[in-house]
Amino acid sequence: MEMPIPDPAVLSNRERVLSRLARILPSEALITDEAERRAYECDALTAYRCLPLAVALPSSTDEVSDILRICHEEGVPVVPRGSGTSLAGGALPTEDSVILGVARLRDVLEVSYPDRYIRVQTGMTNLAVTGEVESDGFFYAPDPSSQLACAIAGNIAMNSGGAHCLKYGVTTNNLLGVTMVLMDGTVVELGGAHLDAAGYDLLGVICGSEGQLGVVTEATLRILPKPEGARPVLMGFDSNEVAGECVSDIIKAGVLPVAIEFMDRPCIRACEDFAKAGYPDCEALLIVEVEGSDAEIEEQLGLIKQIVRRHNPVELRESQSDDESKKIWLGRKSAFGAMGQINDYMCLDGTIPVSSLPFVLRRIGEMSKEFGLDVANVFHAGDGNMHPLILFDANKPGDLERCEAFGAEILKLCVDVGGCLTGEHGVGIEKRDLMTVQYAPADLEAQMRLKDVFDPKWLLNPAKVFPLQVSASRRAA
Repeated sequence: MEMPIPDPAVLSNRERVLSRLARILPSEALITDEAERRAYECDALTAYRCLPLAVALPSSTDEVSDILRICHEEGVPVVPRGSGTSLAGGALPTEDSVILGVARLRDVLEVSYPDRYIRVQTGMTNLAVTGEVESDGFFYAPDPSSQLACAIAGNIAMNSGGAHCLKYGVTTNNLLGVTMVLMDGTVVELGGAHLDAAGYDLLGVICGSEGQLGVVTEATLRILPKPEGARPVLMGFDSNEVAGECVSDIIKAGVLPVAIEFMDRPCIRACEDFAKAGYPDCEALLIVEVEGSDAEIEEQLGLIKQIVRRHNPVELRESQSDDESKKIWLGRKSAFGAMGQINDYMCLDGTIPVSSLPFVLRRIGEMSKEFGLDVANVFHAGDGNMHPLILFDANKPGDLERCEAFGAEILKLCVDVGGCLTGEHGVGIEKRDLMTVQYAPADLEAQMRLKDVFDPKWLLNPAKVFPLQVSASRRAA
């Protein structure tokens, strides 16, 4: 993948930039040593690496403001970074950039149960937010598979979802307000503890903007009362296509489970070996979870079972205990790690209409044979957010390039059937050259003009989202 050419002026002024940053940050918050910078040369898209100019780790909004102001004055690009779990290269540095990590911004600032919100610094992990309120009967709904590690800052940048987004929505549906620092150091407040802010929906613009417009340091998040109960059901099928048809029929029937998760045979086997979740031996597996009172759960499951039986499942099994439910979800949440133990892979992220699931799964299988690379499928089937894992050998010349070409065809397929390039991983560097597949030139121009307003020098998170030649010319203008 093509990387941007570093700015020689920035590299030649490196010592002056570092000297200015050192005057505003404690020594432990500024990383300049080459060996220590190696820890930040990539994110979870590990196929691509680049050593940053330096790494700054502020512990307050004021420090973030000072860092950005200095970099703005010096013309130094800045790459915001949460926990580095991006699967799209969203936090990949450039050689002339400063990584601005929010890992030290971990404080809980305010909790209001009557108004159902929590305000936190954005270096806090996703799971830690629920941890702060669950003893009082509340939870934070978005639950990406990386929730143990991923930061709220990254969730906002990529508009992350998770298994339970079918019912509760993704990050943008649970974000009430932010404190954000612009590239010139200006601190702005958007939204707040109220339901909707007046005027333009700037909060909607920021959520999912991939660090292109500013650095979010604080977030006001919606918290919800925990349901009375929840129960997952395992459903095994003898083909991916039949499982896809079953998902489509459940959604068409008007039933709204809290989650519908899909795994195919390669992923089932890897997850079972890893988590011992008790998954059945089948070609495709659905995990469907419903919640509510006992009566509500029984009514929903009754309707779902009627639909499932029309598709001749090889197994249909309800969880019988909390421990069994935890194992079922442990297996699903461990899918990416479990697959990583047995093979190199690239995880895609495209979203399609649920009715297109059978066709798209069939085409992915056909393309797998055409490209000579295996695919494991695991994804949020209820909202059509697919995560095909293309398996390849990183040590075999040409395999990575073949994997990328295969991935591009899958994402084009998603757009062709009426879907989009990304559901929650973001565009990053992974999909930037495919943006023209989904967007017309006028659409891209409108997005870039918005960035012009927030970041006129195009210094924030360079080489992401937009095709490289376009963004390079914009920065040079």
